[in-house]
Amino acid sequence: MDSIDKHIVAELMQNGRMSNVELADRVGLTPGPCLRRVQRLQAEGVIVGYSALVDPAAIGREFEVLVNIDLTLKDRRSIEAFEERIVEFDEVIEVRRMFGLPDYFVRVATADLESYETFVLTRLTELPGLAKIDSHLTMKTVKSRHQAD
Repeated sequence: MDSIDKHIVAELMQNGRMSNVELADRVGLTPGPCLRRVQRLQAEGVIVGYSALVDPAAIGREFEVLVNIDLTLKDRRSIEAFEERIVEFDEVIEVRRMFGLPDYFVRVATADLESYETFVLTRLTELPGLAKIDSHLTMKTVKSRHQAD
């Protein structure tokens, strides 16, 4: 990637909905070459997709909890069984397998504390091989690259 490609990526990370004409103007190209660069960046897997930032309250998911999860066993079968099941839950919006402890960092979004409690008691604790679940409630999100400007 050259400096123009990096500039294109940076601009699209800020606003993926801008027109090709506007993008070309911002990076100092004419629309044709700009579009070809964007298409190449997509084909090469640098740009993997576009998405909308949605107000969590508008979709009933304003209560977000960060959950640390440790497994009792760390063998391949236990890890695969856990991962296959946890990604099926609509409430789970992100799962990261970590080096060290915790074994997993999970972001969960529900409507409120009561629905989170129900999720934990009826779904999360039913997963195979859990040793420990620690829930962390956010006081304030200071910075997130997923926030609208």
